[in-house]
Amino acid sequence: MRSWVAQMRKGLIELCVLGVLRDGEAYGYQLLQRLGEADGLSISESTVYPILARLAEDGMIKVRVAPSPTGPPRRYYRLTTLGQDRLKEMLTYWKDIRLAVEKFHKGEQA
Repeated sequence: MRSWVAQMRKGLIELCVLGVLRDGEAYGYQLLQRLGEADGLSISESTVYPILARLAEDGMIKVRVAPSPTGPPRRYYRLTTLGQDRLKEMLTYWKDIRLAVEKFHKGEQA
């Protein structure tokens, strides 16, 4: 894979994770499934779980452990108020960036 593609994806994963959790609590595998529905993201466990750990450490998400009907206990993730605020900030910034890129793509002045 080209390195610029990997770098672009890496920069967007936190936004995508927070966006999925905006819809409600999810355990890790559910989160990966939802992220996997987006063509072009190709997000793996080794990418998502460190981000979840960092978001929890930063107070953006809350984690709870609950028994699983099969297998080991599940870790459920949900947005905190801080996480909701971060998501709003990131979405605003993303919209600004997207508009700027589209202007350059169309040959307009930014």
